[in-house]
Amino acid sequence: MLPWIHLATASTPEGDTLRLLRRGDEFSIRLEDGNELMNSRLGGSEEALATLALDLLAGRPAPRVLIGGLGMGFTLRAAQSVAPPGARLIVSEIVPELVEWAEEHMAAVFGDCLEDPRVEVKTGDVRTAISEAAGAFDAILLDVDNGPDGLTRGDNDALYGEADLLAARRALTPGGVLAVWSAAPDPAFTKRLTWCGFDTDVHAVRAGRTKRGSRHTIWTAVRTDS
Repeated sequence: MLPWIHLATASTPEGDTLRLLRRGDEFSIRLEDGNELMNSRLGGSEEALATLALDLLAGRPAPRVLIGGLGMGFTLRAAQSVAPPGARLIVSEIVPELVEWAEEHMAAVFGDCLEDPRVEVKTGDVRTAISEAAGAFDAILLDVDNGPDGLTRGDNDALYGEADLLAARRALTPGGVLAVWSAAPDPAFTKRLTWCGFDTDVHAVRAGRTKRGSRHTIWTAVRTDS
């Protein structure tokens, strides 16, 4: 078996170390302790995050979509594949090096998706982008850390708390969609979404693109105005 080759290292704002590894045509982003955050062969659930959300926006000719976290681009590319020509896809990535890795080390994975005129990548915290918006987005897609039970950033706990969910609701247009990816189910988070004014569905989605492998959880939460 081919060995893993270390390509690059980056630090999160809280000081955690991210390592980019390659084995043949496979890429992996891991914490310093070896815990894998992303793998280029396992993007099925991240793709579903985009397609499930945008299905709920069918009929909107120019949806404005905020994507929290670039990662390996699975959510972005899935959104591109189904979004109409008039869409705007804004990606908020807090670790600048991940954007550099996408353009350099993982160019074969990303292809030309970052050159799409519908796409804008901004370096910064998605929490800030949400808090500064009011009715600005038709969808907010959060693929940040490990979901409501985060691994790398303590601030991410707040992102999934009541105050930030209410901020996300304010940032959405009427009928807009908040979609959240998680490595595991979280019934308490489902209840929080409902309490914060969302009509919520929970989806169990395979991590890969086949019917095998572990299941991840995706919430699609539609802003209610009743």
